[in-house]
Amino acid sequence: MKLLPLTLLLALTVNAKAQTSQQDSIHTIREVVITARLTQREIVPSQSLKDAELQRLNSHSVADALRYFSGIQLKDYGGVGGIKTVDIRSMGTHHLGIFYDGIELGNAQNGQIDLGQFSLDNIDEISLYNGQKSAIFQPASDFGNAGSVYIRTRKPRFSAGKNYNLKLKAKYGSSDLVRLSGLWEQHILPTVSTSLNAEHLTSSGKYKFNYRRVTPNGEVAYDTTATRENGDIRADRIDFNVNGILERGYWNTKVYFYNSQRGIPGAIVNNVWRRGERQGDLNFFVQNRFQKDITDRFSTQWLAKYAFYRTHYVNKDTTQLPADNRFWQQEFYLSTANAYEILPNWSASVSYDFRWNKLNADTYRFVFPTRYSNLISFATAFEARFLRIQGSVLASFIHDKLHPKTRLMDGMKARDNITKFTPALFIDFPLVDKYANGTSTKFSVRTFAKRSFRMPTFNDLYYTDLGNSNLKPESATQYNLGMVFHKQYNQSFVRNLYFQADGYYNTIHDKIIAYPKGQQFRWTMLNLGRVHITGVDVMGSIALQPLSDFLITARLQYTYQDARDVTDDSDTFFKHQIPYIPYNSGSAIVNLAYRNWTLNYSFIYSGKRYNQQENIQNNYMQPWYTSDVSLQYDFTIFGTRCRTMLEINNILDQKYDVILNYPMPGINGVVGLQVEL
Repeated sequence: MKLLPLTLLLALTVNAKAQTSQQDSIHTIREVVITARLTQREIVPSQSLKDAELQRLNSHSVADALRYFSGIQLKDYGGVGGIKTVDIRSMGTHHLGIFYDGIELGNAQNGQIDLGQFSLDNIDEISLYNGQKSAIFQPASDFGNAGSVYIRTRKPRFSAGKNYNLKLKAKYGSSDLVRLSGLWEQHILPTVSTSLNAEHLTSSGKYKFNYRRVTPNGEVAYDTTATRENGDIRADRIDFNVNGILERGYWNTKVYFYNSQRGIPGAIVNNVWRRGERQGDLNFFVQNRFQKDITDRFSTQWLAKYAFYRTHYVNKDTTQLPADNRFWQQEFYLSTANAYEILPNWSASVSYDFRWNKLNADTYRFVFPTRYSNLISFATAFEARFLRIQGSVLASFIHDKLHPKTRLMDGMKARDNITKFTPALFIDFPLVDKYANGTSTKFSVRTFAKRSFRMPTFNDLYYTDLGNSNLKPESATQYNLGMVFHKQYNQSFVRNLYFQADGYYNTIHDKIIAYPKGQQFRWTMLNLGRVHITGVDVMGSIALQPLSDFLITARLQYTYQDARDVTDDSDTFFKHQIPYIPYNSGSAIVNLAYRNWTLNYSFIYSGKRYNQQENIQNNYMQPWYTSDVSLQYDFTIFGTRCRTMLEINNILDQKYDVILNYPMPGINGVVGLQVEL
């Protein structure tokens, strides 16, 4: 529960009464506490990074920032333009929902969102929720994922007497990186404002890396240094918003455009240094959000979105089968959420989402699938002194349809209709919640249990010579037990202290995997997987203020994950750790702010892991770590606020791969200048 203590000082009124009664008296007014409405309160707090913290990190994309959250594993294929996806608590990328200003990003083709395409330049906050965002007033789709990342862009804020803001930023760095961006905010009417954020990025993608392999008997097969090729990128991004304030509500319209051309460097194997693969992406969507409290008890929210994605993949590598394929995705989304406060401590909500997805392609024997998804959620929340509880159930009805001609020609059928009911229960015990003399102390114990599933993607079901239209959805079950301690001090050397820890057990059933079958080593998609996951997430932060103008903040997170493949006891990898999941991982951030200077140090560690299903020496990958340092200086010249930035990444020049044979950059740097008008 978020509390905002507000002391109302009616000095003039008190003084007037004293003069009237001709008595010297003191009137004490009790503290007034304003709380969020029950329908919008969250039981399980999120992990979050906000604007100031994000700007201090040596991070350029949303994916880079997510590395500092516990329970998250980043799959990074290297370089500025390398594809970046995230995995939550070893359940896979597809079980994590990504929400951009309140509406989920979709990719029905392969189910993966490349978070490298989303810049941090205009991001106000990134939040990570395990299970789901535990507030009942939200769209039905928000109840459907095993975890969620919420990306919130900046809302215009104007100082007194000013109706516009302009921020220009330029960065230049290693790999011929050039990043130019601008943010313009305009106050149109007392209740309406606009913002336009544009960014241009280019990079050659070239960097030195070490290529070393050792034979099973310990001899060095080769050890050389080379330059990463075909990793160039050129990208343009535009994010335009119109924000409006209503009486007891608000609305927002967003137009987003992203266009990029990039090389795909590929894996470094068999002494092949350069690949002929390239990819072009054009992403466009427009979305609207309307939310209003109709009465003191009833609130409504409406969302709408249309998205168009085009992907152009070209492979001119003479050693592989040539390809020149185009894919076009369309999505239409409509949602309504309605919440009612039955009693001051008891609320309920009902939400309905409709989503339409269509995929076209110019590939041979393509079946042109269309998907209709209808989601209905029911949720309720109850709150007492030492108990807060929320329960929900999501009903999902999914229907696929194929183009009649291609369906008959290829003998492929659409996936049978899917009907799923997935419940969730969240309980919190706020054992301590007090505020006195400017110091607040909170301690709570929380738990949740949740069922969820993820639909097979269009590629899983219908990809030519690969898809399997009989695939079942992957099912996930989550159990979590954790605690949170938070203390804020008014006047003290220690200003803020926060600690949270969670233990969890997850299971994945009917996991979808690619399996070799039939002649010519063709692959097909099958439901063969079962995974049991046990883990611990720990996160703590502290803020110290030894001097009035000197602030020290530190943030530490640690993750332990034991994710075992328990599909078949006859497999050689039965009960082995699944690929690319380290047993131990963590990160640390230390920030020193003194007057106009800010020094930031960040550290990321990933322990041992394996790149194949069998946990044998040949598949072993060594632990890796990186250390990044950044320095910022704020100053004013001719009345204009300016900031200079120096960033040094991987300062110890660590040689490592996140994905096997995709070497990451060594030491690299960036310099930048920011101007605000």
